[in-house]
Amino acid sequence: MRTFFAFCLFYVIAFVLHGQSAKITGRVSSNTDVENVHVINKTQQIFTITNKDGLFTIEAKLNDTISFSSVQHQFKEIVVNQEIFLSKVVYVVLQEQINELDEVVVGKVLTGNLLLDIENVKGKAPINFFDVGIPGYTGKIATQSERRLSQAGEFKPKQLLGVLAGGVSLDPIINTISGRTKMLKNRVEVEEREALMRSIKSRLSKDFFASNPLADDLKMDFFYFCADDKNFIQHCKNQTDFKILIFLRMKYKQYQANLNSDKD
Repeated sequence: MRTFFAFCLFYVIAFVLHGQSAKITGRVSSNTDVENVHVINKTQQIFTITNKDGLFTIEAKLNDTISFSSVQHQFKEIVVNQEIFLSKVVYVVLQEQINELDEVVVGKVLTGNLLLDIENVKGKAPINFFDVGIPGYTGKIATQSERRLSQAGEFKPKQLLGVLAGGVSLDPIINTISGRTKMLKNRVEVEEREALMRSIKSRLSKDFFASNPLADDLKMDFFYFCADDKNFIQHCKNQTDFKILIFLRMKYKQYQANLNSDKD
């Protein structure tokens, strides 16, 4: 009778806990950096990231699956058992991700043929501007479209006096009137969006689609859908992964709504 009562009590408690959710506070530990580890509740499709100390908080229910991943660590999953759910605390140890490189040959391979070996031997490195103390540009290399936009120039009203005096080129005015400057600006923006979109896809697509499933043939279309948003640059350029994932989640809901409306 006592055994039966205990069994019933346990069943009732488990049933009640299963329908409840709680904020689980956790800490990730590793031999390497633990900031910005992606913490994803795959069951509830919600996510967060760890802070510099490896701490995080995420909403979860009993038996939810939570995954942990980052570039520096091996992928890991845990299931929220009764102990974790009741204590609302979890401690996770991640193993460092070690990427083995293929064997490479350093330097040129000599063949024994004098003429071929002379061509293969590496010569003296050319002198650069640092060697002779000349200041040089070390910033981001401009794209072809950015160089063309710079060459086209941008007309400003105050340049009229310079044009009349003959000291300023007519090119900025001609390019503005013809629409060439506007066209080049649009091209630069499109290339910036494309590069940013591909960077986000490369870094975050695996973790994002783990909790936001989408057919493989639609994933690339989804990222183009995100890049077409007029606020894409504002929400994703120079932003943390957490903020970018929030933006992707918002666009995911819109994308799913569009798919459903097309089916109807």
